[in-house]
Amino acid sequence: MQRLSKSRLTMLAFIALLPSFLKRFCYRLFFNYQIGKRVRIGLSIIDVRECRIDDDVKIGHLNLIIRVKKLEIGDHVKIGHLNMIRGGDEVRLGRYSEIIRMNEINSIAEPDVVNPIDPRFLLGEGSIITTGHKIDFTDRVTIGRRSILGGRNSSLWTHNRQRTRPIDIGSFCYIGSEIRIAPGGTLPSRCIVGIGSVITSELTAEGHLIAGVPAKPMKKLGDEDIFLIERKTRNDLPDDV
Repeated sequence: MQRLSKSRLTMLAFIALLPSFLKRFCYRLFFNYQIGKRVRIGLSIIDVRECRIDDDVKIGHLNLIIRVKKLEIGDHVKIGHLNMIRGGDEVRLGRYSEIIRMNEINSIAEPDVVNPIDPRFLLGEGSIITTGHKIDFTDRVTIGRRSILGGRNSSLWTHNRQRTRPIDIGSFCYIGSEIRIAPGGTLPSRCIVGIGSVITSELTAEGHLIAGVPAKPMKKLGDEDIFLIERKTRNDLPDDV
């Protein structure tokens, strides 16, 4: 997408100041956004080419969602405060997922790379991104169902100087603080990643504790561990998510 013009930025800033019911009306009227029922949007700017926000979504204050070609937000998604989502072909937030606060989710515009790219960020149903994480989706980043990027200050990178590779995280994963995932890193389902781990390759051992630099499977998870990571990530999460 092109950079924001001054007139468009002025209009978006004005809309951001309005109460939610007027904000929804203006986004539908002036930008043709599809916005469902009972959607609450705080003091935030949303500037995308295509937008669909389903019912009962809550978006807090001082969020910036810009230069995204296609934005899809499923029902009952929560976006907290001070998050930035920028660039890419598609950002899709699954039903009942949550992005809490101070996260930076960014795709480089027109990167100088030698391979085809797939700049999409796909967050699975019921998955949660907590606080202060950096996610680069110059190439595709996929996070499965009911996974948690927990703690603080983890970073996921899909690009180096001239090449990109996608990152795939399975379902029912818990990823601790200060994790690094390099381009091409893959995490299987039902895993726990220990604090400070660096994932540099495609890991395939499901149901393990993963830790270390570089990260590798350390031990198989017990029944109690599996029970904890398969618990609902939100109290209001329906059984079918």
